Order: sequence, then C-alpha cells, then structure tokens
Amino acid sequence: MTSQSQLREKICKLNIDLQRYGLVAWTSGNVSERMEDGKSFMIKPSGVMYEELKASQMIICDLDGKVLEGDLAPSSDTQTHAYIYRNMSHVNGVVHTHSNYAAAWAAIHSAIPCALTAMADEFGGEIPLGPFALIGDDAIGKGVVETLTGHRSTAVLMKNHGVFTIGKNATAAVKSAVMCEDVAKTTWIAKTMGALQIISPADIDKLFDRYQNVYGQPGSTR
Repeated sequence: MTSQSQLREKICKLNIDLQRYGLVAWTSGNVSERMEDGKSFMIKPSGVMYEELKASQMIICDLDGKVLEGDLAPSSDTQTHAYIYRNMSHVNGVVHTHSNYAAAWAAIHSAIPCALTAMADEFGGEIPLGPFALIGDDAIGKGVVETLTGHRSTAVLMKNHGVFTIGKNATAAVKSAVMCEDVAKTTWIAKTMGALQIISPADIDKLFDRYQNVYGQPGSTR
C-alpha cells in the first residue's frame, strides 16, 4: 500500500520528469494518478514552475474535479483528468503534454501512422487523432475517452492541442508520453524524406503481442 506522502513524492517527481524528457515548456503539462480509494486522484498545481514544484503542493481532487486537499489551485486540465477517471475504470494514470513533434501532428489534424516497430510494440498501431475541444469543462476528456475506447493505443493527439496518455498508473502514462513524442519525431522526420511505409496489420499484431507479453522482466513497466 502506498502512503499519501509517498504518492505525493511520486507524482511530484513524475511531473518534473516531463521537463527532464523535454516534453513540456514553462509550466505546461501535468501528471495525475488515481488514489487507492478509487474515488480521488492526485495532480500538480496550476502555473507553478517545475523548478519550484514540491511534493507538499500536490493536489487531491475527487472524480468531479473538486479539490479535497491542497492550498493551491489544481492544474487547469483537472476536469479532463477527472472525466477520464470517471469513464475509464481501468485507467489509473493520466498525462498531458504539448510535446513538439506530437503536437505538430495534431496541428495538421493527422493521426501518426504505424511505420515503426516501436509504435507497434508500444501502441499496437497508429496513434489516433481526437477532436478539437476547448479547455475548461468535460469536452476534452470526452474526446479522449471516445477516441481511445476500443483502441489499443494509450496515447491520443487532440486536434490543434497536444497529447493525452493513459496507463495502469502514472509511471506507465509518463512512459507512453515519452514514447509518443519519440515516434512522433522519427515519423515526422521520415515524412520529410519520402512516403511513410506502413507496417501490415498482421505484423503489428505480432509485434504488439510480443512486446506486451514477452519483452522485459516479469512485473516490470515495459
């Protein structure tokens, strides 16, 4: 069982990791994790510089986005995280970034085609494109949920906006965000060199199955 103080340290560190991996600028981006009671989640505060983030500043909200514990205002994307947790019971971690190459794909209203084995491994196919939606209510969360429901991808590009990723916990969602930007960059560069060569669905299935069930150590976050 993870104590609240341990979770605060974890969520603070994972938010700072977004900057370490080059996925965010200034104060943008956020990481959250569902708490063990299943009825609340922890997220970073809004507008605080990453260099100044402290574990004690992490905010606990209920699944309607209402603050339960914390002295600062929660992330401006709190309603989106709350909507995802309410409607995707298997999701326990959510990440949002405006990482450069993934956001570039979102700006041209394009899913990222599955032209790399790393994409097949991690996402089980293309990274899908979700709808345009304004921040502030359930609209973005609804778009994320509708796009990812029934899809193997743990990442979605929201039109003209950025990336949302989901996972079994916050660590897995951060990994998805890192890998999303990595493959977004490589495919964008490849696209400038010629037509992307898409991997066949049958081979995607084989790659995804092997990576999800064979690769790495038992119990590890792949």
